[in-house]
Amino acid sequence: MKRFTKYVRDVQAGKIITGELVRRAVARHVRDLGRPDLFFDRKAAQRALDFFTYLKHSKGKEWAGTVFELAGWQVFIVACVFGWKWRASRRRRFRIAYVQVARKNGKTTLGAGVALYLFIADNEPGAEVYTAATKLEQARLCFTEAKRMAASSGLAAELGLDVGVNNIADEATFSKLEPLPADSDSLDGLNTHGCIIDEVHAHKTRELYDVIETSTEARTDPLLFNITTAGVLRICIGKDLRDHSVQVLEEIIPDDEFFAFVAEMDKGDDWRDERVWPKGNPNLGITIDVERLRLKAARAQAMPASQNNFRCKHLDEWTQQAERAIDMARWNSCDAVQLALDGRRCYGGLDLGVVRDLSAFVLLFPPADDSDVWAALSYFWMPGDNVAERVRGDRVPYDRWIADGLIQSTPGNVQDNAFIIEDMRRLAHQYQIIEIGYDPYKALEVVLALQDENIPLEPVRQGHLSMAEPWEKMIGLIESGRLNHGGNAVLRWMASNVVAVRDASENTKPDKRQSFEKIDGIVALLNALARAIQRPDPGVSVYESRGVDSWSG
Repeated sequence: MKRFTKYVRDVQAGKIITGELVRRAVARHVRDLGRPDLFFDRKAAQRALDFFTYLKHSKGKEWAGTVFELAGWQVFIVACVFGWKWRASRRRRFRIAYVQVARKNGKTTLGAGVALYLFIADNEPGAEVYTAATKLEQARLCFTEAKRMAASSGLAAELGLDVGVNNIADEATFSKLEPLPADSDSLDGLNTHGCIIDEVHAHKTRELYDVIETSTEARTDPLLFNITTAGVLRICIGKDLRDHSVQVLEEIIPDDEFFAFVAEMDKGDDWRDERVWPKGNPNLGITIDVERLRLKAARAQAMPASQNNFRCKHLDEWTQQAERAIDMARWNSCDAVQLALDGRRCYGGLDLGVVRDLSAFVLLFPPADDSDVWAALSYFWMPGDNVAERVRGDRVPYDRWIADGLIQSTPGNVQDNAFIIEDMRRLAHQYQIIEIGYDPYKALEVVLALQDENIPLEPVRQGHLSMAEPWEKMIGLIESGRLNHGGNAVLRWMASNVVAVRDASENTKPDKRQSFEKIDGIVALLNALARAIQRPDPGVSVYESRGVDSWSG
């Protein structure tokens, strides 16, 4: 474990050039050492690391026949994935791993080693282990590497493995290892113990991934090991997993069963600066020749058409991707404890979800003293009958947020407007709501019911012209630390999902279609701000309501 400990310490000390997400992965490991419900089983981690010393490379003049010596970053991944356990059950903690590195950093070789460990060394009778990809040819790459490793290392002969073209079987334990393409006819009969999903960025749909994940439910210590480079698709399971990794590492949403290692450049890095290349290439100087990478970089600069491919495949940068619109460090600095707000004047913002989705209502309180700080209270609802399904499918802790009182679970499996209306009536009696702004789409039933209560409501169109001013106002409040959202975890998650788009006149608004996940709470906040701008509280200067500190002319 010396190399593992050294890697952790070197990353913490900045001795190894890594991106922020790798530093966060290391920080997560160190932080979790203090958790009473988890423990890091050093013997289990060392056992997995020792297994790799039996393996030998099978390809390349420099590597063929040599022992597979894990690089420091690979040591970290293997030790974490197999070492972390739940204290109560002694079972492995991580059931899903996402590993993203640039091309030629040895990810497929690492995946082959993990596949062999799960197949013959994980003490799982009847283990079914697969290497999966969109096509059989791609799935065979990792499988073939595992087969060659087993042969060149002598493991196949020593254990009496039955080695075929597309199958390795261990008759003693009734286990098997084989490639699995997305178009296989046998997907529904799987009982998966382990699966290496290769180049997950190329999977345009979730079908194969979801089938494999569901097929692990009968196993006690299953592992889905996703390995990939960055990609160019905005909507794909690989991008979903990458975005989920970011939110887990940034502690936006908890997912204790998900391990993430994302080696990519940081926002603002200049791809032409070779000093940042190790961030996406942890094997730079080992399996990647620096001089060859320099030649490719020079070619990319001289031929702009090849630039995206170089940045994506050789620097591990997702191309054609939408960027997060809200600075989460600024957002996190706005989570001060809220003072008593009962009876205060405020604006409401409503964004109703579709039939099986979330709905959001935000109360926005203008400054009532010299602090110049706006306060926001957030309320969320979702159908109760599909919560477990959504938690599994979205990998979002709706169940925990419901238990914490941050989301109200409504009866049935579709949106219950009557429940939402009753909650809003209660809030209208608790606070002085000046006006409620709402997205007119799907809102007729709620609007009519609230109008009967003499609660003022106004539609807020969701186009660029209507949303640009409240958007700029909200960003200004966040950047200046003048929006007190109280640290609401659901609203924080939604803030991290927001992608904004501009029109030809540079008017900016959030875009639900391009955003990483749900943003209903932020839309509700903007709807409230829109009404605050149009109908300012008599106690607040019109210039302040529009974000103007002073007037001169």
